[in-house]
Amino acid sequence: MNKKSPYTLHARSSQSRARCGEVRTRQGVFQTPVFMPVGTQASVKAVTPENLKEIGAQIILGNTYHLFVRPGHRLIKQHGGLHGFMNWDPSILTDSGGFQIFSLKELAKISEEGAAFRSHLDGSRLFLGPEDAIEVQEALGSDIMMCLDTCIPYPVNQDETEASTELTSRWAWRCRQAHSKRDQLLFGIVQGGMYPKLRQRSAEQLIEIGFDGYAIGGLSVGETKELMHDMTEATVPHLPVDYPIYLMGVGTPEDLVEGVWRGIDMFDCVMPTRNARNGTLFTHTGKVVIKNSRYRDDPLPIDENCTCYTCQNYSRAYLRHLFVCREILAYQLNTIHNLFYYVNLMKDIRKAIENDSYGAFRNDFYGMLESD
Repeated sequence: MNKKSPYTLHARSSQSRARCGEVRTRQGVFQTPVFMPVGTQASVKAVTPENLKEIGAQIILGNTYHLFVRPGHRLIKQHGGLHGFMNWDPSILTDSGGFQIFSLKELAKISEEGAAFRSHLDGSRLFLGPEDAIEVQEALGSDIMMCLDTCIPYPVNQDETEASTELTSRWAWRCRQAHSKRDQLLFGIVQGGMYPKLRQRSAEQLIEIGFDGYAIGGLSVGETKELMHDMTEATVPHLPVDYPIYLMGVGTPEDLVEGVWRGIDMFDCVMPTRNARNGTLFTHTGKVVIKNSRYRDDPLPIDENCTCYTCQNYSRAYLRHLFVCREILAYQLNTIHNLFYYVNLMKDIRKAIENDSYGAFRNDFYGMLESD
């Protein structure tokens, strides 16, 4: 079933599958490749929506499972959906809840109907099937919704992987049938574990159903980096080139550079925000662990090449002091910097693709990395 794509291609690398373009949602347009900060509970931890706009974030991610459990999709709908509830005008993507159900598998039971699970908050019994996942996301009012999928652990044998992948495809069909608010885009999620043939079959089944975009799920679940990149490379050629391709839950700056090389348009990960709260900061030469004693008297910014609010106003010495004292401001300033780094890495990647110099950009990126 063919659907009109929200994706427009702007430029393509002659050296790889890297490409840049734009995705149009009902809230506007965002440029790709793009990194989406994770706002699990209608908040990107430690920063305000105004901070995010100043950083240059174009789209953020909310979590269906967590918002379903608390405060509930009906309450959020009463407050104008996620956009009104959290005062965020640009685009929002909501994941389906499949990964959270996978990560809370001790509390969940998967069947053909969906996932029966106990709340991680109070142990109450809850159920989320494909139709429920769409109902919740439509109430949240996100601009891009994800089909409910079954995330496959690593390692797992081929028979179990095949059964789980086929269930994801059947759930995807049910999600597509339940999708009533067509101004909210719906993406299907390719599964298949670490088996290229199963990933190809999953992609083909989703394309036959027809979605507004296609995500690669079930990676970054414990496999090696090499295997993750191999599975990305094995999957992308089977997805339509005129639709956006989203690699879910990935990753490090290096993962973004490699994902784009292999044809990925969209990324999300908690890494920049979580690392910021743990005192690990990203720079063009590698990581800075701000608690290290070497920064006690350091007057320099985190990254002398960075123009973020934190680097323009505060020294490593001050940031170390805040972090060691566990001052709340440390988490905000560190998060502003890390997200700015990620957002601007993607901006630089887009520029390199437009100039057809992504191969050189990739080499320079690795050439500048040092260890703290």
